[in-house]
Amino acid sequence: MKLPIGALLILLAGCATPSESTVDADAPPVRLITLDPGHFHAALVQKRMYPGVDSMVHVYAPAGDDVTQHLQRIERYNSGEEPTAWQQEVYTGPDYLERMLADSTGNVVVVSGNNGRKTEYIQAAVAHGLNVLADKPMVIDPAEYTLLEQTLREAKTKGLLVYDIMTERFEITTMLQRAFAQQPILFGELLEGSVEAPAISKESVHHFSKLVSGQPLVRPAWFFDVEQQGEGVVDVATHLVDLVLWETFPDEPIDTTEIEVISARRWATTLTPEQFEQVTGLAEFPDYLQSDVVDGKLVVYANGEIDFTVRGVHGKVSVIWNYEAPPGAADTHYSAMRGSKADLVIRQDAEQDYQPTLYIEPKGELTDEQMTELVVDMHDRFPGLYFDPVAKGFEIIVPPELRSGHEDHFGQVTEQYLRYLAQGSMPEWERTNMLTKYFVTTRAYGMSR
Repeated sequence: MKLPIGALLILLAGCATPSESTVDADAPPVRLITLDPGHFHAALVQKRMYPGVDSMVHVYAPAGDDVTQHLQRIERYNSGEEPTAWQQEVYTGPDYLERMLADSTGNVVVVSGNNGRKTEYIQAAVAHGLNVLADKPMVIDPAEYTLLEQTLREAKTKGLLVYDIMTERFEITTMLQRAFAQQPILFGELLEGSVEAPAISKESVHHFSKLVSGQPLVRPAWFFDVEQQGEGVVDVATHLVDLVLWETFPDEPIDTTEIEVISARRWATTLTPEQFEQVTGLAEFPDYLQSDVVDGKLVVYANGEIDFTVRGVHGKVSVIWNYEAPPGAADTHYSAMRGSKADLVIRQDAEQDYQPTLYIEPKGELTDEQMTELVVDMHDRFPGLYFDPVAKGFEIIVPPELRSGHEDHFGQVTEQYLRYLAQGSMPEWERTNMLTKYFVTTRAYGMSR
C-alpha cells in the first residue's frame, strides 16, 4: 500500500523549512569570518544566502591552494543556476590568525579546514568574544579535550554560541528513524543490546575520490595526514556518535558520566602514488607523509570502530574509507535501531539505488491498517510519506520534496545555528551532548592505539 498524507508545518523539532526566516529582522546583522578554509565544507556553508547575514565575508588564511580553491568554490556559487551574492575580502599571510583577532570584522567565525589547529582556533575566537560555527571534528587529540571543555564553558559564561556542523541530523531517513523510534505502539522500547548485538549501530562508508558540486574534489595533501585531519574514530565517527546520542535519548542532555567506552579499533586504507596524485594533484608524497609510506604506498588510518554505552544502551559506530566508489555508487550509510517490537533499519546499497531507505521490521504482527494510522499521526511533520509492504515488514517511501542532498544539509545546519543566535542561546542538551560526543571519540582514539 502507498499512502500519501498531508501538508508540512515543520519537518522535525529543531529542523526548520528552508523558507523559514532564520533571524529577527530587527537584529544586528550576522557578519561571517571564514578562518583558514582548507576543507570544502567551509564553502558549502555559503552555497545559499541567509536573511540577516551580511553578504560581505572576511577571509583570513595562509596563502596557498586551500584558500584559492575555497574562493573559487564561492565564485562558482555566485555564478551558478541559483546564484548567491557573496563578496569576499581576503587577507593572506603568516599572521592570519592574529590579524583576524585584531581586525574585529565579524561576529561569527566559520572554521572548516586543517583539524590540527581547530581546537586552538575555537579557543582563540571565544577568548576574543566571537561566536563559532565549526565543521567537525572540534578536537582530534585527546590532549586537547580539556581545552575544548574549558572553551565551551567560557563561551557559555560569555553568552557566545559555539556549534558544530552536524549535517547528518538533516538526512530524512535518519529523521524518520528517530521519529518512528518514539512511537511505542510500533517500536516498543529501545533494547539495551550488547557488544555482539548493539541496540543502535551506524556504519558510514566514504571515498577519497568524489565529486562536489559537480566538480572532481581536489583534496589537500594534509587531508591524508592523521596528525592534521584526524583518524577515523575522531573524524567522521563524530557524526555517528552524535546521531547515537540524538536518537537514543532525544533532546536530553547526556553527561560524560553516563557514557562508557568499551572498546575501539583502527585500521588503514592504502593509496598508491597514482591514486594520491589523482585526488591531490601532487606527483609525490610530501615529506610530512613519508613516515606513513610503506612499500611505496601511503597508509592512512582513516577507518575506525567504537563500542560504547549510553545510559546502559549499547551502541556501535564504524567508519570506512575506500579510494573510490564502484560505478554508479556513492558514499553510503547503514543504521539500525532495535526495539522490543520492531527494528528500524536504514540501508543504502545497490538494491536501494544507493539512496538511503528506511525499513520497519516488526517482531510481531503489524498490519497495513496499523501502519496507516501511524503514518497519518506523523502527517504534520512528514507530508507525502508512503509505505510499501516488503518481505520483512515495510519500506518507507520518502517523496522527493522531503529529500535534500548532503550539500544542502550545510545550509540547513547554518539556518539552525542562526536561529539559536537570534534567540541568544541554544538548548542545554545541545551544549552538553556536543562535549559528550568528543569525550567518546577522544577516549576511543586512546583505546584504539
